[in-house]
Amino acid sequence: MPQDINPLNQQETDNSRFDSLLIASKQLLSDHTQKINEQDTIIVSIAEQRLYLSKNNSLVKSYIISSAEAGTGNLSGSYQTPLGLHRISDKFGENAKLASIFTARTNTLSIAKILKSPDDRSNKDNITSRILWLDGLEQGINRGKDESGNNVDSHSRYIYIHGTDEEGRLGKAASHGCIRMANQEIIELFDLVTVGCLVVILEH
Repeated sequence: MPQDINPLNQQETDNSRFDSLLIASKQLLSDHTQKINEQDTIIVSIAEQRLYLSKNNSLVKSYIISSAEAGTGNLSGSYQTPLGLHRISDKFGENAKLASIFTARTNTLSIAKILKSPDDRSNKDNITSRILWLDGLEQGINRGKDESGNNVDSHSRYIYIHGTDEEGRLGKAASHGCIRMANQEIIELFDLVTVGCLVVILEH
């Protein structure tokens, strides 16, 4: 469930964590501090397996997520979650039914069975309900190629924030590189953000 209905002590914890992540984001991405101050920003904490939505430097929502089971990294083919500053380049799935399965960002009209147990596994890495496609903004880190000529481009790696049918695994690293969310929550987030929203992915 969205974290705005948590008990007060949980909300205070979320606010405290968010404040420290916002400070860390601005320190690590000092060249982009003005952007973060002026734009809606999503902050993803890999260590916490949580996503925070900021508007006007204040916490709006927080959600449990799953990042890559293989850890963090920006190389194409690594199945890792890239770090650094991104933006939402495209949104897919408006008005799609809950748990609709997407292939190549197209709604197949098939509905996934949502698995609630942490021991349950889907037969494939299904992308469900909504898609927020990320575009890296740091050249050589998550955009284009690195100094060795390796592809580190998050957009061409098809890094998304999306719904998953493996909801029971949320809170632990389990994806193939993307950021997974519960279906109801990705639908809510989809409606709260626009193309161009900043996304900062932090290790801690």
